[in-house]
Amino acid sequence: MVSERDPSRLQDTPPSARAATLSVAYEGGEERRGPVTMGQANMIRCVLRDEPEHINIHDVWPAPAGTRTEAAVDALRTLAVRHEALRTTFPHPPGTAPREQVVAAAGTFTVTVLDHDELPGDPAAYAEALAREARDGRFRLDRDFPLRVTLVAVDGAPVFAAVAASHAATDFSALGVLREEWLTLLSGGTLPPLSALTPLGLAAEEAAPAGVRKSAASLAYWERIIRTGPQAMFAEPGAEGTEIGAPRLTLRSRRGARALAQVAERTGGLPATVLLTAWCALLAHRTGQPACVTAVPTSNRYEPRLTRSVNTLSQDALLCLDVRVPSFDVLLGKAWGAALNAYRHSRFDSVSLWEMIDRTTFERGSRFARDVAFNDVSTLPTARPAGPAAAPPAAPLTPPPGPELELTWGEEQLLPTRVLTFVHETDPLLRLAVWADPAVFTREQAEGFVVGLVRLLEAAATGDVPLDSLTEVTGVRPVERGPEWERVDGSWVSPPAVADALSQVLDGVPVHVTADPAHDGGAAEGDAERGLTAYIASGGGPLTPATAHAAFMDALPGRPGLLAPRRYVIVQDPPAEAAPDGAWARQQILSEGTGRDRRM
Repeated sequence: MVSERDPSRLQDTPPSARAATLSVAYEGGEERRGPVTMGQANMIRCVLRDEPEHINIHDVWPAPAGTRTEAAVDALRTLAVRHEALRTTFPHPPGTAPREQVVAAAGTFTVTVLDHDELPGDPAAYAEALAREARDGRFRLDRDFPLRVTLVAVDGAPVFAAVAASHAATDFSALGVLREEWLTLLSGGTLPPLSALTPLGLAAEEAAPAGVRKSAASLAYWERIIRTGPQAMFAEPGAEGTEIGAPRLTLRSRRGARALAQVAERTGGLPATVLLTAWCALLAHRTGQPACVTAVPTSNRYEPRLTRSVNTLSQDALLCLDVRVPSFDVLLGKAWGAALNAYRHSRFDSVSLWEMIDRTTFERGSRFARDVAFNDVSTLPTARPAGPAAAPPAAPLTPPPGPELELTWGEEQLLPTRVLTFVHETDPLLRLAVWADPAVFTREQAEGFVVGLVRLLEAAATGDVPLDSLTEVTGVRPVERGPEWERVDGSWVSPPAVADALSQVLDGVPVHVTADPAHDGGAAEGDAERGLTAYIASGGGPLTPATAHAAFMDALPGRPGLLAPRRYVIVQDPPAEAAPDGAWARQQILSEGTGRDRRM
């Protein structure tokens, strides 16, 4: 069935483009049903909560020269029958989150064909814009096919498939597998038998006793980091808000790729681990933190049966890498084990995880920020730049194309992170994209950070690098915090800002906040034992430590420089304005406590 569609609905479509919608039927699969996986439940939560342009994903698949529309549609039909995730819906009553998935044996989906007399000047960028635009519509979990495909054609011959996808069914790795299989089918190849776990197969494993134990171990691992690590990497002046509008900065560098390969050869480390180590070292140096805590979203395909699974396995691995070591090589030796430990603890029930996070942060008096994410997709097929398929070239006699070091700025995106990094390619170019909060990185500083990463790799290519020389080696300086900032309970905190925020949420009553004395062993070793004490002059009003703590916790989101006091002391009146600092401790105490005894 073919129906005409108004191409003006696609904003990036040339006026001469002709749009038609094909209805494609498929059959031959097996009908099944069962519980959702932990990864599906995690992404369903996001799909129901977030705007579609933020949570949906996209990719561009090239079509080999000579491909006809019928062959492209047949390849899509084959993929739908082959992969259960593409035939899965999530029925649920309105107002509830799905807990079950249903796999259909047969069904239909639509494909838009956008035919042109000729494509715009940059066809790949045009297809990318179409795919990104298709993300704007919300997928209906209970009925929609999880892919929106637009075949970008010239005189009836597809050149690209612009694909938007539901994150409840696929992730970037899954789209990479589909992309690879699409090219194999259109090139006349045969797909091997499936060996990866299906979503229902994974759900059964997760519900088994071993899976339950693995989930519990993951929660315990996360709790340790959230209870003791920095509550935010970017606890510093200017860091505010929970959603950040940040422009994309792209690095393309042959210098970086050469240096990365040389470091890997010199140390015996994997290139991916070397790059992660360098990035963590530089980020911790820039933020003045003793550890780098970062989400590593794509690391949950480390098991062979999951590597090529068409499924959404999007659950963060949480890496905590202690950088208090003398040199880069020592840190690299630690990074492999720390990353593997994070990967092993990346499968969990997302509802239980957030219940644990809420409980732990309420008890600690912190707010888990997830302000840094590092996403290395360089080993995935989807990480390849879009372009026409071609036979592998002969070994080049000249250096591979690409700049020695090029930085380009792109469009702004609204993100819940301060720094998001995507690594797309490591050979023959180091190609990565960074979105950095403009409140903590000017454009010049963001460029300096990315160039500093290349400089660190170049220095490490020829020998070990002392970590106390990173400013000199990279040109990146640690953030400057004023004298009011202190390291307390493993985090950078401004006690005066805590006092101001607490006073504000308590209707302006006088508040004084002090930090426990620093230990002689130094801030890095002793700050975890330090806490804050808040003195609150209630004037005899009905204020308790519990009400003070609950009110303060409500004010924490988007303010990473704040940490709740460990002890609240309610006094009658403030001391005289000219009284010494210790005068607050000598005021009449009405009540005191941690405030953690009950939820308000």
